[in-house]
Amino acid sequence: MEVTPSTPLQRTVEAIVFASDEPVSPEAIAGLHAQVYGEPVSPEEVDAAVAALNTQFQHAGRVFRIRSWAQGYRMATIQEVAPILHAHFQRTDTRRLSRSLMETLAIVAYRQPVTKPEIDHVRGVNSDYALRKLLDADFVTIVGRSDAVGRPLVYGTTDAFLERFGIHALDDLPKPREIEELLDDPAFNSERAALLSADGLLAGDAENRTPPADEATPIDPEPADA
Repeated sequence: MEVTPSTPLQRTVEAIVFASDEPVSPEAIAGLHAQVYGEPVSPEEVDAAVAALNTQFQHAGRVFRIRSWAQGYRMATIQEVAPILHAHFQRTDTRRLSRSLMETLAIVAYRQPVTKPEIDHVRGVNSDYALRKLLDADFVTIVGRSDAVGRPLVYGTTDAFLERFGIHALDDLPKPREIEELLDDPAFNSERAALLSADGLLAGDAENRTPPADEATPIDPEPADA
């Protein structure tokens, strides 16, 4: 198979994205390339270089691609190798967001900017504890104060949230109708049951576990989920 030589810009893109721990924007890549090589390039040219590189990776049978992620680019493995990576990392990273944290994070993601009283109203329970944990995890941040009575804090999601969930931008979040269609799909329910069984979660999820000492007595304990 004939290998297409990489252009200087393609080498710049591949080197930066490969070496970076966080997504890098096309604008940043273009600026670095111009700074080092004195060759001005546009973000659109960076996008084209990414597309060309991904074509090369595919033809060469590589297990990674450059993906659009959290408003930038980063290396990511292809879906076909997910099972082997899951098995590898499951041994070292078993952390999961509990149901209450996932509920709270979903509300913030879809309704941001949103206040804690608004989150509490949707969930039907106090969300102090969940918000603190999400703030600690850098998935949620304080973006200001509301003009409502008492001027409550307003919350929104972070770039770390986009990166952790593999989302390029908030506009790429699944639409409620898409979620409903997915939940109504029998194939999805069967796959979900199999995954839960494989992970040993059917015996009791993280909400029912015994919390560690620092989690058992939060300053403002969160009422049990209804």
